[in-house]
Amino acid sequence: MDKNFIVQEANRLDKFLASQIDASRNQIEQLIKKEFVKVDGKTVSKTGLKLKENQEIEVHFPQAELNPVKDEEFVKESLKDKNVKIIYEDDHILVVNKPAGLTVHDAPSVKDATLVDWLKLKNISLSTISGEERHGIVHRLDKGTTGVMVVAKTNEAHVGLSKQLEAKSMGRYYLAVIDLPLKDNIIIEKPIGRNPNNRLKMSIESNGRNAKSAFAKIALSKNEKFELVAAKLFTGRTHQIRVHLGSINRHILGDNLYGFKGELNKINRFYLHAYNLYLTHPITNEDMSFKADLPEDINNFLNNNFQMEMINDNISENDIISSFTSFT
Repeated sequence: MDKNFIVQEANRLDKFLASQIDASRNQIEQLIKKEFVKVDGKTVSKTGLKLKENQEIEVHFPQAELNPVKDEEFVKESLKDKNVKIIYEDDHILVVNKPAGLTVHDAPSVKDATLVDWLKLKNISLSTISGEERHGIVHRLDKGTTGVMVVAKTNEAHVGLSKQLEAKSMGRYYLAVIDLPLKDNIIIEKPIGRNPNNRLKMSIESNGRNAKSAFAKIALSKNEKFELVAAKLFTGRTHQIRVHLGSINRHILGDNLYGFKGELNKINRFYLHAYNLYLTHPITNEDMSFKADLPEDINNFLNNNFQMEMINDNISENDIISSFTSFT
């Protein structure tokens, strides 16, 4: 699909396209750098190119494509104990329940196969607008976090979902088990930046980026030591839930990186789960909501330590959403 535009006044190429195309800044940069843009019939790759009045701009929107996997046997071996469950799929989007221990996309430090590799292995058509390593990826979850994610199968869907993410009209509700009950429902708004003493961590930093989270009490454990809480994010900072809880001396069970010091030896990852995703379908404009069932390890812990009747009564999708209405 191609689109053509005429420059009305002098401008930078990336800024001009941002005013003409319903896409994020990163997506526009990718279109230019991958040489999908022509100025007066000549292919360009410089995002800051100076445009003159009456120049003709042609933008080619590449079709989503099936991409080859790395080494198929390596990928299969790496993913053999990673059960990715498909919650919903149509021609434009795919919604999955990501298991623990699965990284979403490649990075220099990633050694194992990723969710993107799994998608390619399954021959699922993926958007290509966010770069080679991130085909289809609109938003992500930490390697240790489980739960619901949406994947874009077409570039048109990717653009629409990214716009919703920026506008906060798409989002997720999380469930977490913490080591000390909250005194009350709480909103935490503290800036987050890279920890200057440990590059693996984020922390509350005065010069960090604005971050806002809300936490709602769901259920106390039988011994009243632990609590199941729900979290809603108003911003999307790395490790945001974990850092904000740590700032009030609460820690997700198993999250040793952010201060959990319990002796629950059977916990081998932190108990954080993306439970509910809401969005508007980027093509049909239908309002949609998806729930990712709790993984076995969290479910077993809740069964052993909580009154499940109380939890089951309080974690329907409507209950989770309504638990935030009184204080957000």
